[in-house]
Amino acid sequence: MTFTTFRTALIATLGAAAFTLSLPAAHAEEQGAVNRAWTDTRQATDKAWDKTKSGSEKAWDKTKEGTTNAWDKTKSGSEKAWDKTKDGTANAWDKTKSGSEKAWDKTKEGTTNAWDKTKSGSEKAWDKTKEGTTNAWDKTKSGSEKAWDKTKEDTTNAWDKTKSGSEKAWDKTKEGTDNAWDKTKHGTEKAWDKTKEGTSDAAKSTKNWGKRTGKAIGKWGDKAGKDISNTFSGDGK
Repeated sequence: MTFTTFRTALIATLGAAAFTLSLPAAHAEEQGAVNRAWTDTRQATDKAWDKTKSGSEKAWDKTKEGTTNAWDKTKSGSEKAWDKTKDGTANAWDKTKSGSEKAWDKTKEGTTNAWDKTKSGSEKAWDKTKEGTTNAWDKTKSGSEKAWDKTKEDTTNAWDKTKSGSEKAWDKTKEGTDNAWDKTKHGTEKAWDKTKEGTSDAAKSTKNWGKRTGKAIGKWGDKAGKDISNTFSGDGK
């Protein structure tokens, strides 16, 4: 009997019992039959539960036992696999370590030899460079001294020529400037005399013109006054 069947039977029994209890006293005999059915159902239910419980326990025992065996096998297999892996790793590391040491020894040895050759070559190259630099510096120094002597000599000659030429040029400029100044001064004096003379003449002319203008204005004023007087008096005929 499954758990679903058991539950359905239990519900049906409980429903029948509740219905029986709700009937009047006249149905007492029927109640007895229901009670017997209830008892039979309960006994059957107990037996089904016992079987289910017993079957579940056995199934659990088997599952637990199987799991334990499987774990033991897995654990044992893992330990063996780990032992092999560890053993292989150790061997591989030993080989790698041994190979690395040999490779390092060769590299170190090769590097030392290469450094010795490089050092030796660098020292030789430095000696040549140093020697060549010294010779080149001596030649440069000697050439620079000669070039400086020539430059100094040429500069002195050029300065003497320039100085002599400058003095001559200055004498000419000074002489020309004096002559020019004399001419300018002389011309300026003549021009000033003419200006002064012309200014004096202009002043005299202006003075005379003022007198002449005053006389003319006086005459015109007298005439204009007489004309205005005659106009108002009626004597303008």
